[in-house]
Amino acid sequence: MSDLDLTPTAVRNWKLPARAMPVAFAFFMSGIMAMLMSLVITAANQGIGQGYLQAVLSAYSLAMPVAFVCVMLVRPIVLKLVSLTVRLP
Repeated sequence: MSDLDLTPTAVRNWKLPARAMPVAFAFFMSGIMAMLMSLVITAANQGIGQGYLQAVLSAYSLAMPVAFVCVMLVRPIVLKLVSLTVRLP
């Protein structure tokens, strides 16, 4: 058996503990949203042409850490707003 075989135990062991879920959520949410916003805003500002991808990556390098911090800061507020507006089953 190779070290690269992914048995159920091996797959489970690489995962983060449950207490890391808010940070993991913020990381993925901010990463995806920052990339989408960088793509759209760069296209709106300078069009899609030569240097577009470089400009997107440059914008993303600033947007991603800012978005991550913002998601972490507003998370408690959003959770409160959701609890005020959604009825539990």
